[in-house]
Amino acid sequence: MSTTDNTLLELIEKTLDDNKAENIVTIDLKGKTSIANYMVIASGTSNRHVAALADKLKYTLKQNGYNTTSEGEEKANWVLIDAFDVIVHIFCPEVRDFYNLEKMWNTAAELRKN
Repeated sequence: MSTTDNTLLELIEKTLDDNKAENIVTIDLKGKTSIANYMVIASGTSNRHVAALADKLKYTLKQNGYNTTSEGEEKANWVLIDAFDVIVHIFCPEVRDFYNLEKMWNTAAELRKN
């Protein structure tokens, strides 16, 4: 992991944790896809909490010199923040359960091993 990746990932995880995100999971994507090096998945307790987490994370990343793009803020049941080396998904719990990205990416990793 490069120092830049490490710093960005730590900043994302700390910001989510400090703002009471739940069930934060980090998936190493290196060797699995070229879209990013890491994916971070977290839950908020409500749409309002998801929106607040996303706003705080985008603000913190911008203050630290990182560019991002995002989508999903309108409904705020799932917000995606693309920090280029790290992709962040912030979900309401029921939406996270429905899409189950952790299982999908773990399955993809297992399929690549075979």
